[in-house]
Amino acid sequence: MAARYRAQTGVGAGGFESALPALLAAPDQALPVPPADVRTVWGQGGSADPVAVAEILHRARADSAQPWPVPLATAAARLHDDGDREGWESVAFERQRRLSRAALAATHTLSATALGEVLDGVWLLCEQSSWCWPAHDDALRAHGSVLPVVTDPYLDLGAGEAVGQLAWIDHVLGARLEARYPGIRSRIRHEARVRVFDPFTRRRDWHWLGLDGDVHNWNPWIHGNVLVAALRLLDAPGDAAERARVVALAIEGIDRYVTALPPDGAIDEGYAYWWNGACRALEALDILRHATGGALDAADIPALRETVAFPHRMHLSGGWYLNLADGQARPLAAQPWHALHRAARAVGDPDAAAHAAAHRVAGAPAASEHEGLGRLLRAITDTEWVGAVEDAAPLPRDVWLPSTEVLLARPRGGSAAGLTLAAKGGHNDEHHNHNDVGSFVVASDGVPVIVDAGRPTYTLQTFGPDRYDIWTMQSGWHNVPVIGGAEQGAGAGFAASGVEALITDASASLSMDLSGAYPGVTTPWRRTVRLDREAGRVTVEDSWPSAGSAEGSPTSIRMLLAGDVRLGDAETLIVTPLDGASPVRISWPAGVPAALVVRELDDPMLSEVWGQSLTRLDLDVTTRDHVVVTVELDQTNAEDAR
Repeated sequence: MAARYRAQTGVGAGGFESALPALLAAPDQALPVPPADVRTVWGQGGSADPVAVAEILHRARADSAQPWPVPLATAAARLHDDGDREGWESVAFERQRRLSRAALAATHTLSATALGEVLDGVWLLCEQSSWCWPAHDDALRAHGSVLPVVTDPYLDLGAGEAVGQLAWIDHVLGARLEARYPGIRSRIRHEARVRVFDPFTRRRDWHWLGLDGDVHNWNPWIHGNVLVAALRLLDAPGDAAERARVVALAIEGIDRYVTALPPDGAIDEGYAYWWNGACRALEALDILRHATGGALDAADIPALRETVAFPHRMHLSGGWYLNLADGQARPLAAQPWHALHRAARAVGDPDAAAHAAAHRVAGAPAASEHEGLGRLLRAITDTEWVGAVEDAAPLPRDVWLPSTEVLLARPRGGSAAGLTLAAKGGHNDEHHNHNDVGSFVVASDGVPVIVDAGRPTYTLQTFGPDRYDIWTMQSGWHNVPVIGGAEQGAGAGFAASGVEALITDASASLSMDLSGAYPGVTTPWRRTVRLDREAGRVTVEDSWPSAGSAEGSPTSIRMLLAGDVRLGDAETLIVTPLDGASPVRISWPAGVPAALVVRELDDPMLSEVWGQSLTRLDLDVTTRDHVVVTVELDQTNAEDAR
């Protein structure tokens, strides 16, 4: 992408940075949102979405009667006691949301009271010892401190979000704030330089840069915020060269992310992480296109065009999505749909635009402060998004993503009715990895019934050496076999082989050898999952060459189930799914012992999706060498369930 931009501007690699000052708009025009003084947008009757403005004004008025949230040092230090992240993060996040509400209220009203509320929020953020989220800080490793070291700031997602928020506030309200409170803009710029610009340019060993080849969602998330901050805050007469350098480094960093995107646009972290990975890249490049007057435009890069389609390709129905890795099957509905809509318009993808517009409910706000201030401002001033009409989700019949070896198939396109099958091959060193090679999901009427649990609340353990002690990350709680007592291993070497996808009008299937995902397993284990469209049936066929296993080391096939589960007979069980979806009958060969294991859910990240429990079906196939499990709609119980 950087090479592409050099070609677009007609300059070589050495001259690209020096060419940027002439390409970049002036700082007060570099961001694609008008400042507060443009009253035709922000004033009463302005074009900014009135529904979103009214709702946020209501919440902002309620805020003024409450003290500002204060993230405490003890909450930050607690991370190193019991691994808890939520105590500090929830307070810090709410403070930044309140500041976003205050900023929009001040932009709309220009009142002295509202400006004062913004001043307080900005000052508190500038006074906060660290913008880095404690779970990311390296202070303990580098300095032996359980609290941040202010002389060695760590540039992470939190620091990026803070500097981005301040840059957007400065852009829309800076002149008004400075007129009333002289000196506040210089304070913002000081903190941005010390905490972000200097560390960004001085240190080039940040793991999220991707210089080691491991490029993940932190890259565009942080680079995008740094880009926004550099475009707006590096505005002093002598800042032009530094501004160009920071922007050039941000472009170079995002280039590494875009280059790493596979040709099919798939995200191995799954749909939930698309919003803070590929979407962040698309948003940053959209801002860069605006800041250069269209001179730098990446809209026709094939992988970017493909990743715009990724969200609707992972859609099951309603709020349900195929969840991979740490994603949730029913993530928050409040996503920056406007960003997807804008990207879809830019690349000319009507299905992606329709998927975004399916969430543009008439009379509902175009966005909220929960996605961040920059995203909020972009959404409510995007007249095409504000005026978008609710559309139908596309629900493609078949999706095959060879880069991640993920298949999703339903009986027919445009409808969630019946059984939908999703399956994956892959390896066990994906980003936010779970040990799940060969796992599959079956949805009834678009509601997962054979499921992937997803992830619990993040703690220090989640990304530490004991990650796979967490049950949701283990293969034993995914829809894969336990072979001779062995569960899957973690690492890139534990992978599927011989993966074959076959898609026809009659059926869709994914077949692979799973043995390579298991330590010590040397004989092939062939798994084929198939959706028979005409019969409305899913089959899971496993075959392996040797019957039996060592005494005390059983072999089993496992499936994790959501909903009400009851045994029908010795070889059948009935699952009544969540959300009133059609009941499902699961059958297996006679003589295969079956057991049900109930897992109570006490973590809200899981229980808010699945309810109070999940149930695991364990089929003991120790004495077998071939088993077929069948999943069908249970017509006999369908009417009773309704």
